[in-house]
Amino acid sequence: MTQKPPVQVALTFDFDAYSTWIGSHNATSPSMLSRGEFGPVGVRRILPLLERFGIKATFFVPGHTALAFPSAVCAIRDGGHEIGHHGWVHENPVLLSPDEERHVLLRGLEALEQVAGVRPTGYRSPAWDNSSATVPLLLEHGFEYESSMMGHDYEPYWCRVGDAWSKTEAFEFGTPVDLVELPVAWHLDDFPHFEFMAGALPGGRAPSSVLETWIAEFDYLHDRVGEGVLVVTMHPQIIGRGSRMLMLEQFIAHVASRPNAGFTSCIDYVSHWRQGRTPSLPPR
Repeated sequence: MTQKPPVQVALTFDFDAYSTWIGSHNATSPSMLSRGEFGPVGVRRILPLLERFGIKATFFVPGHTALAFPSAVCAIRDGGHEIGHHGWVHENPVLLSPDEERHVLLRGLEALEQVAGVRPTGYRSPAWDNSSATVPLLLEHGFEYESSMMGHDYEPYWCRVGDAWSKTEAFEFGTPVDLVELPVAWHLDDFPHFEFMAGALPGGRAPSSVLETWIAEFDYLHDRVGEGVLVVTMHPQIIGRGSRMLMLEQFIAHVASRPNAGFTSCIDYVSHWRQGRTPSLPPR
């Protein structure tokens, strides 16, 4: 087996399509919904780029998206890319009861199985928010990792249950469990940089400024840390626009030019990282 380079980049795509506007933003406007309709256009641009560089990526797909755009989801599968769970219609678990969260998890699983014949082992929470029920629910349904939290930048760690905190008492660490966290970060997400949301996000940043940030994060990992994974989060309806596709191509080319770096899907990296490790608390 060929040994992988010590530095890996996980290109991840949240294929939200309509679901983020319906589920997270309560859209009533056909104009707002049409932003999501651009999602499969982006997918059709992203897949050939990944194929050209020989990259296997991870696409987190809500069940709603799978039913709305089945051919795009099947094209992702047929390209050999990992499909992860991303809710039913991009619901924030914090706003759901435990029973509601269970329902949308199962409904998302059912849709992905129906459309693409896959049962994901990776999960990313819509809005990157987890409830106290999320980790136990993922364990119950056989997930191997989730990718919604930010307790590290280049190193996976074990999820926990039972953390306790308040404004008056010391933080209490809960119990580490057999679910790996593959950490994310907002500055490595295309949505806050590029998407316009009236009164919330100005959007429209120059791709060159975002490219500078992403390359700097990668270079620090490659040159100063020397081992780990950089998780970059993108959305086909956002990164799929022309100028941003050129930015993504430049970022991929930069990573590919470095001697100790490569690309990975989330599940491949997690499976390798798990070897010889058991659930434990982070260094304190």
